[in-house]
Amino acid sequence: MENENLKCVMILDETLPRGIIANAAAILGITLGKKFPAAVGQRVTDKDGNGHEGIITFPVPILAGRKELIKSLRQKLFGADFNDIVTVDFSDLAQGCKTYSQYTGKMADTPESELAYFGIALCGDKKKVNRLTGNLPLLK
Repeated sequence: MENENLKCVMILDETLPRGIIANAAAILGITLGKKFPAAVGQRVTDKDGNGHEGIITFPVPILAGRKELIKSLRQKLFGADFNDIVTVDFSDLAQGCKTYSQYTGKMADTPESELAYFGIALCGDKKKVNRLTGNLPLLK
């Protein structure tokens, strides 16, 4: 998908402590980067000759929501209408695990209805992403 038709956003639970919000955003961003490696620009050099790693080539707004809204959005994204939207979620279950194997084991034993989402990231068709998130405010 061309960048002009692509939109990525993150929706984070604004009621969480700042450290948890920052951690959730970092994890969502790293996972999105894995799904869209071409979205990261080339390494750049400043005027003094110092190198800087490339960053994402388009904006990713961070939007505010609450756990109920995020849960509702996540449930919509399981449906057929939005199965082409890349969705990354970060839950209370994930936050509470010390290792990835612990996470995968607990996730396999936990129904989705018991998950509380700290944040989700969406990336896909701009019109669909806007339909889901266009009325949400920026996280401040």
